[in-house]
Amino acid sequence: MATLVCFHAHPDDESIATGGVMAKAADDGHTVVLVIATKGEEGEVPDGFLADGEQLGDRRVQETMASAKELGVAAVEFLGYRDSGMIGTATNDDPTCFWRADVEEAAHRLAVLLTEHEADVLTVYDSNGNYGHPDHIQVHRVGVRAAEIAGVEQVYEATMNRDYIQRNIAAMREAAGDDVPDDLPDADFEIGVPETLITTAVDVTPWIARKRASMRAHASQISEQSFFLAMPDEVFAQAFGTEWYIHRGVEPTQPWEDAIL
Repeated sequence: MATLVCFHAHPDDESIATGGVMAKAADDGHTVVLVIATKGEEGEVPDGFLADGEQLGDRRVQETMASAKELGVAAVEFLGYRDSGMIGTATNDDPTCFWRADVEEAAHRLAVLLTEHEADVLTVYDSNGNYGHPDHIQVHRVGVRAAEIAGVEQVYEATMNRDYIQRNIAAMREAAGDDVPDDLPDADFEIGVPETLITTAVDVTPWIARKRASMRAHASQISEQSFFLAMPDEVFAQAFGTEWYIHRGVEPTQPWEDAIL
């Protein structure tokens, strides 16, 4: 049995990007470790959602623990940086934010955890952080370097199949007619990478209910009215039933790899 470490930027990222693979790995008897760079302090919540005096970062830690339980995660670690917020915002200048962290220092911090947990496989994000969020880009930079330091040879970049997503969004918009959710992106939404760059496509439909439950655990960020949770089960399975990866050092070929462990 192996140890899978999934490195993410904020609470809830694990649910969306790698939740199915994590649940699958746990069910297959592997040890799954979740490492999160920040507590997601810059997330947005509706007025009145938090209790008096409650900090969003604290709530998101609690949500992460609930999500981890749904996915069968054996250990959760926080790297200790502050959420940098979206690109171009003032929070990018906070010296304690992840975006401002020295890559080498942060990589050594992560490498300690990789060594302690005896990681065999590490997931990060693609080089653009899937959609350009500074903390996601930093996960790629820090994670790749940490793997080098710790000697973890199997590194997978969690990404999104841009072509597949655009096809699905177009179909969802057509099916929704006049009832399109406000947070459903346009059909030409650019995220992830073209499918020609992908090496690995993991079918996680047997774990789709747990993936969705882990999303639901992050109630401060993913409301019941969001397109993640509002869409019918069969549409959700179509949209999120495959998780996509770039296996570093492996040339993209067809058919794709169908597992990371």
